[in-house]
Amino acid sequence: MYPLKHHKNLSARWHKFPRYKQLLMIANELNRAKSLVQRGDRDEVLMAFERAFELLDLLIDTIQTRLMRYELLRFRELLAQSYLDRGGNSDSLNKLIKVLVSLDKESYNSLVNKD
Repeated sequence: MYPLKHHKNLSARWHKFPRYKQLLMIANELNRAKSLVQRGDRDEVLMAFERAFELLDLLIDTIQTRLMRYELLRFRELLAQSYLDRGGNSDSLNKLIKVLVSLDKESYNSLVNKD
């Protein structure tokens, strides 16, 4: 794992969080990016993406099941494309968030039950 820039002290505690909370933490960064896209603050959008990448990489590093690891790596590709598109738009970020939280039943239910 590379040295973390935004979450320097989190790697030691990351494994203590349940997977659904880990996914929701990543989704939270993407939600921040969505708000920043709406405000037009592209530099901060990219920072939110970088924080999401760090959390996603921490999660991928802890996953043992091949299928889940594959799905997370595929999601990382989609996130990278959105990053290269400088954040995309609110609709594309909403789709990314929905895809991410749908990878775990508890994270999906906690997000759906909020709305």
